[in-house]
Parts: sequence; structure tokens; C-alpha cells
Amino acid sequence: MPCSITCMNKPPDWHPVDGVLLLDKDTGLSSNAALQRAKRLFGTKKAGHTGSLDPLASGLLPVCLGEATKLSGFLLNHDKRYQVRIRWGITTDTGDAEGKILTSSPVPQLTREQMQSVLQPFQGEILQKPPMYSALKHQGRRLYALARQGIEVERTPRPVTLHALNILSMGADELELDVRCSKGTYIRTLAEDLGQALGCGGHVTRLRRTGVGDLTLDQACTEAWLADVPAADRLKVLLPPDRIVEYLPAVVLSDETGFCVQHGQAVRVAESPMTGWVRLYVGQTRFLGMGEILTDGRVAPRRLLCSRSDESPGIPCFPLDGNSNGLKHRDG
Repeated sequence: MPCSITCMNKPPDWHPVDGVLLLDKDTGLSSNAALQRAKRLFGTKKAGHTGSLDPLASGLLPVCLGEATKLSGFLLNHDKRYQVRIRWGITTDTGDAEGKILTSSPVPQLTREQMQSVLQPFQGEILQKPPMYSALKHQGRRLYALARQGIEVERTPRPVTLHALNILSMGADELELDVRCSKGTYIRTLAEDLGQALGCGGHVTRLRRTGVGDLTLDQACTEAWLADVPAADRLKVLLPPDRIVEYLPAVVLSDETGFCVQHGQAVRVAESPMTGWVRLYVGQTRFLGMGEILTDGRVAPRRLLCSRSDESPGIPCFPLDGNSNGLKHRDG
């Protein structure tokens, strides 16, 4: 058993850590449990994950540590990517292999081409009804808590987008898919809906998240690896906080305007974007946090990261280069 489990009751030695951990979560573990173990391993009080994975699911769980938690909301709206294995002919009350079997039906024989035809109507923007076994709330109570009491309530279908459904493998009663989808998509519901379209039902037997935005599973590390290496090596795998917002334009400030921004003042920056969120930097090496363009064109501070040093503003950032989105924006 990894030492991160056996040492959980030892008093932690807290110290400031700022960065983003790409964790390859194990099955059988809730996202919150994985988060708490990561906090212990890095010895930090402040941490948050950016989108839950069911205990049945494994794969990519971005965990923001320290000051990076101020940016976690920017990952919530990103598209996700999953590999899912669906078993046909059996439905369960949870939509996955952990649930109680509800029905059992014969599975039709299908060719790959026929399966593609079944998948086609589910690609693009669709309406999807959230499952009862979900963390959504109804009148202040979690749906899964109601479901465990045998209570089912009406759920309003919500628009989601399935960008791609690619077949990885097919068996007599199984299908494995690579799914690219928008936030809010329930893969268990997709499996149930596909099973209903086939007339035999279906449920998820394996689910693995492989991507969140442009973050991918091949960049992630497991808890077992983290527990086995020296603390210094753990810190080396952390991404700087600005890595998760690099898709937004960057505004590079002078020392003077950077000082004003850090004291809550909006500043005017030549050639800044017209609207929206921007990343704020002093020079090319210090990330201050996030700003927003006001209606009069000034750049206002919104979510600034606290410095760990009194000598220089901000914290070390993802290196800016000529390809960085919006690097041309400088104060005049």
C-alpha cells in the first residue's frame, strides 16, 4: 500500500506550493479523496480539483495547489476526452458496473458500419438528461442522495456537445469509444441512450478520462509514483499556474503599471484586447494573475496571485515565447 495512505494520520508539515498537478486518478477513489492525498503529499493546505471523476472512473484529474486554486474555474469550461467501454444487454440503476442490474436483454448482431449509424445522431449538440446518480441538486439535495433512498425526480434535459465518437474496438456485447465532448456531458447517460437506441440497453464498465482542454493523460503521474519519489522530484512535475490559462491573451506590463495593478488599479495598455479575460505579466518572467478589459479599454485586476517573495511581484510562470497567445500586448 502506498505510503500516502499509511501516513495519512501523521501531522502534515505544511508549506506553500503553487502549481498544477496532473494526476492520473485510480479507480475506486473519489475525486475528493484523491485531492486530499495530493494535499498531504505536497504538504499544502490549499488545493482544489477541476471537475470530478466518479470512483469507477480513472484518468486525468487536474489538481490546483496553493495560489493556482484561484484559476481552477478557468478549467471547468474546457472540453473533455474519455475512453469508455460499454457493455450491451444489461442496464443498471447507476448506469455503470457498480449499480444494481435492472434489465437483461439479447444483444443484436451489429457490423461496424451499423454501429456507426447508431452513433451518428448522438454527435454534435444534443439534449441529455442528467442521471439520478449525479451531484446535481434538486431543492437543495444531491440527486445521488435521493436516488439512494429510491426517490426519482424529474430532470430537465440540458444541451451538451459531443464533438466526436470514434470506435476503438467492438465485441459481441461490448463497444469501446473515444469520446470528445463538452463540459457537463454524462458518459453513463450516453451509454444508456445508445443502449436504448439499440433496443437492448447498456451500461459503462470502464471509463478513463484522457484529456481536459489541451492537458493530456500522458503528462500525468500516479499517486503511487508521487508517494515513492523524494519531495523535490514531486515539485518538478508541477505545471506553473498560468499553464492552464495560456489559451487566453497575455498582457505584458512594465514595472510601473504592474505595481499599479497589484494595488488594485486599472491601467491603460497599448494594443490590449478589446474585451474579455487576459493574463497579466510583469516582463516575461512573472505572472501576476488574471485581469479583465473594462468598457473604456483599461485593464483591471481580477484574480491576482499572491507573491511568495517580497522582492518581486507575481510568481514564476510558464515561459512566454513568440507563439504565446497575445504576447504582442505591451503597455505603452
